[in-house]
Amino acid sequence: MNPPLWKAAVTLPKREAADVAALFELTPPAPQSVLIAENPFEADATVEALYDAPPDAEFLSRLCGRMVSCEPLPDQDWIRLSLEGLPPVRAGRFFLHGEHDAAHIPAGVIPIRIEAGMAFGTGHHESTALCLDAMCTLANRRRCNRILDIGCGTGVLAIAAAKLWKSRVVASDIDPIAIETARANARANAEPGIVFACADGLDHPLIRATAPYDLICANILAGPLTRLAPAIARVGALGGTVLLSGLLRDQENLVLSFYRGQNLVFSGALRNGPWSALLLKKSLSR
Repeated sequence: MNPPLWKAAVTLPKREAADVAALFELTPPAPQSVLIAENPFEADATVEALYDAPPDAEFLSRLCGRMVSCEPLPDQDWIRLSLEGLPPVRAGRFFLHGEHDAAHIPAGVIPIRIEAGMAFGTGHHESTALCLDAMCTLANRRRCNRILDIGCGTGVLAIAAAKLWKSRVVASDIDPIAIETARANARANAEPGIVFACADGLDHPLIRATAPYDLICANILAGPLTRLAPAIARVGALGGTVLLSGLLRDQENLVLSFYRGQNLVFSGALRNGPWSALLLKKSLSR
């Protein structure tokens, strides 16, 4: 039997939908998924979030400035059903798709098949697409032999890194369901070189034993990114790259302030709507 789910929903002008979806993503309790449903011939869109516990609809309404409804859903696999209707995603050289689009892969792309299950990360979120774009650009410039994906979710970034560099990849997540989902996706994409660690942050023997890393990806949220700064710096290789995402544009300076003292130097940013991805390089100690 599937765990009960709750749906929060709000209908509003399309121009506001991305910002409200971001609010749903960042406001506790963390949603299992957030979707924007829209008709190209209508002015409004509906933002829906699925939760495994009742969200505070009154609080969400105050944040959004609009009435947010909240209701329990019947016992069905709503996440799977909603994901089946999602279109594939192009990001950099990658084409991310579900099983339902496996027969429609265009030529000249690197396909990644992702089934989300109960884990975050289908490639539809701006932060994931930004990371994939950044990785493609980085792959044109340098070789990465050891790669770490922190908070791997469904394993999108770990699989992408394995396909780009044909290197050893360590993927970690605090959620055992995410690890199970990511491992299944790695098998579906024929990437046996990815190893997985269920870990709180970087606290795992496998992560320490495989360090230092030429590339560290962390597509999580601003709060965990700030807390993990010292640990990320410790396992990064000299001259290596750190890719941080899951943060909003107005959180960039906050996050960067925690990394400057760790000899991680800002080297660029990619942005899409309210979301950012930051690139840092590990320098010699001052």
